[in-house]
Amino acid sequence: MTRLKINTWTGILDIVNCVLFALSWFVIFGAAFSDASNGGSSTDSAATFFYAMAWIGFVLNIIALVQSRKHNISLVGSVLGIIGSALFGFTAALAFPAMVVLIVAAVFIMLQHPSKNYVPQNDDSQSRTN
Repeated sequence: MTRLKINTWTGILDIVNCVLFALSWFVIFGAAFSDASNGGSSTDSAATFFYAMAWIGFVLNIIALVQSRKHNISLVGSVLGIIGSALFGFTAALAFPAMVVLIVAAVFIMLQHPSKNYVPQNDDSQSRTN
């Protein structure tokens, strides 16, 4: 069974997004208080960055799902990654559930277990003896 680089990179992005989602509440609330006291508009740009990262993770997890399906790798990590990224992508109020789901997703996607219907192929080059 082959190990896919897209799954490794998707798992890394899921972990990065967990850290970003944990920081997001502090950054967004800090920007909101700053905007309220100074009259700026930095809250929108801060929130846009975090939402963009969530949707990038969503798209990358979909790509990993398609590639994993083609290579008979378990889809659990990719599906959980899609759910976790979508949770935060819809509203930052769901940052904590999104972090929990993304941590589990990162573990499963990095393991890259074969799917249940995977049938190992016999490799003739390794089974021959000289």
